[in-house]
Amino acid sequence: MENRTEFVREVTLRICSSLKIDESLERTYLYLKEFFPLEELYLSIIDHSLGAIRRVAFVTTTDNAVYEEITPLTEEILAAILEADLRDPFIATTDYDDPFLRSIAPLFKLEGHSELIGPLWIDGERVGGLLLRVSGEGRYALEHLERLTWILRPFAIALANALAHEAVIRYRDILIDDKQFLHRELHAQSGEEIIGSNSGLRNVMEMVSQVAPLNNTVLLLGETGTGKELVANLIHFSSPRKDGPFIKVNCGAIPEHLIDSELFGHERGAFTGAVAQNRGRFERAEGGTIFLDEIGELPLSAQVRLLRVLQNREVERVGGSRPIPVNIRVIAATHRSLDRMVTEGRFREDLLFRLNGFPIIIPPVRQRKEDVPALIRHFVAQQSSEFGMGFPPSIAPGALNRLMEYNWPGNVRELENLVVREMIRHRGGPLTFDSVLTDARNAEPAGTQAATHQYPLKLDDAMAAHISHVLKLSKGKIHGPGGAAELLDMNPNTLRWRINKLGIIHRR
Repeated sequence: MENRTEFVREVTLRICSSLKIDESLERTYLYLKEFFPLEELYLSIIDHSLGAIRRVAFVTTTDNAVYEEITPLTEEILAAILEADLRDPFIATTDYDDPFLRSIAPLFKLEGHSELIGPLWIDGERVGGLLLRVSGEGRYALEHLERLTWILRPFAIALANALAHEAVIRYRDILIDDKQFLHRELHAQSGEEIIGSNSGLRNVMEMVSQVAPLNNTVLLLGETGTGKELVANLIHFSSPRKDGPFIKVNCGAIPEHLIDSELFGHERGAFTGAVAQNRGRFERAEGGTIFLDEIGELPLSAQVRLLRVLQNREVERVGGSRPIPVNIRVIAATHRSLDRMVTEGRFREDLLFRLNGFPIIIPPVRQRKEDVPALIRHFVAQQSSEFGMGFPPSIAPGALNRLMEYNWPGNVRELENLVVREMIRHRGGPLTFDSVLTDARNAEPAGTQAATHQYPLKLDDAMAAHISHVLKLSKGKIHGPGGAAELLDMNPNTLRWRINKLGIIHRR
């Protein structure tokens, strides 16, 4: 036939002309049409993570490519392909003597078409496959088979280079994604001040200083709004991991059907819509700390996976089959009673044992009222800066003392919100905090209400009195942060039923 050396050289120059495999394959296709009956040209690989044949590049002159980007394989066919040692090209037909070729023949969709298939190998390793396709049966002959044999190596080199380039691009995108992810969502201010470190939070600070240099799992316990996230920040930035990522996850804010994928990641094709591989939050925290806020909201299925992470320091992506080691520190936090949740079957006891190695209890504001003046001044100065005020406004005489009489059911978060509202309403002069002071004057101090009743009370009467008192503290709010259900650690629906049963009148 024509000069073999020139033919191989021209094909090699075209297929290896660019790392953009689609462009180089199109150039090669135009040249190959002079030597083969040809309408479609495919480069494909076996993607083990998908259990499928994945199309890397193709060229076609027909309206639609016959092979999709992903062609799923049964376990039997995948196992047969992986075990087969096909090295020579062959003409695909529906009638094979070889049991293996007969088993994979349905993949070729040969009715009314002809196909020429060449396995691609480099240094004893299977790289992928080259497929030529044309309309009409019996279009390929032995001379075409011989020509294809000459050019399998340059195609194998080009495919290997394209896959390596694809991997580099993927890792580059991972790094860019990490940078954006950390900058947008996860960056924490290491120098943020903790008010009360020398007074109401002195014991907490001592425990933080003890555990921060170590690698122990830490469990932060405290009511909503007490500053658990701030303490987690302090632990991370006081630890040897301070230069690593600090990944924050609110377990209650992620839908249950997405929690496994978000935390542990997923492989491409693991479920409908999983068009790309995704690393979970645990992998993103490599070399640093992951903070699992509201750990009590974690579904039981995710609790099992978390237990494995804590025990073996490895994760397994959804749809994956291999464990991935992770070097991370875990800090968890909750406002719930995990012991009660274990009793109710809503939290795994073995997971609680793993988390509870070093618990830190953060007291509510009502138990450290000596910190209230410092907290108020801190937030006033902070908001003054954000609002562009030259100097923070003064606080009316006696206001701080009266603020200390309030029980702060919403803790620091409620206190900060109060300052924000007061600053927005501020029109000059000292800050009076009239809105909360009115409530504080009208609210009965803790224990006063119970003391006004004559004992013994019936159980329902005592329960009604206590729920009424908590409803006053929450201003009639039942559900959500700072609501009566949260303060009583009850299900909101259960609380509403009990309110109706006891005939308690309330309104927001």
